[in-house]
Amino acid sequence: MMELVIIEDEKLAAERLQLLIEKLDPDLRVVQRISSVRKAVEYFSGGARPDLVMMDIQLADGLSFEIFEQVELLSPVIFTTAYDEYAIKAFKVNSIDYLLKPITEQDLAAALRKFHKTAASATTSPQLDRAIRQITQKYKSRFVIKIGDRLVFVPVEQIDCFFSQDKATFLQRNDKRRMAIDYPLDALEELLDPQCFYRVNRKFIIYLHAIRDVVAYSNSRLRLYLNSGEPEEIIVSREKVTAFRDWLDS
Repeated sequence: MMELVIIEDEKLAAERLQLLIEKLDPDLRVVQRISSVRKAVEYFSGGARPDLVMMDIQLADGLSFEIFEQVELLSPVIFTTAYDEYAIKAFKVNSIDYLLKPITEQDLAAALRKFHKTAASATTSPQLDRAIRQITQKYKSRFVIKIGDRLVFVPVEQIDCFFSQDKATFLQRNDKRRMAIDYPLDALEELLDPQCFYRVNRKFIIYLHAIRDVVAYSNSRLRLYLNSGEPEEIIVSREKVTAFRDWLDS
């Protein structure tokens, strides 16, 4: 018996989806129904890894893509959405399939067949899983930030730097606007493309194309100036100068 999690904020839609799955695929057992981004993050933070997740894109407290930004979700996903097919083409690469609402038995059956075909060819080797993730790793291309009742999308190309201040983490866009985010700098180092972003010290991660000037500083250190200005003095420590120069020249 394989485990399935449904993430859907509309109770009737979740119940209908569960009934359809039980009818079409008795080998799948719904072990959890989740109604929000927050509850999904809590659930997957506990280490849960179901065999399949069916996930609505638009939930009551935000977009389900926020889940991926806060936890590592390794289970295959079938998205369900009311978006038109043009809007969701960008999402398809991150999933087994997507289903447009209202979901038909035919479409659901086809998506489940695709899931089983993928699962049958998958390996259970943890070592190979890790190797595949390293080879196919996709770095973050944008950040979704909630400001009041709005969700603001910030592409990484618009970010000059990330920095820590007063036990919080911020990003600074190239228009000088600063926004608080939920990621610590240590986590951001894993999420950002190292060809484009570099952690110059314990407080700053810098975007390559945001650097306006690099100036020699005391004690064999370097001082950086950004196109949009610096929240505070940005110094590359003496220990990091050689690696930083190699990064600039790579």
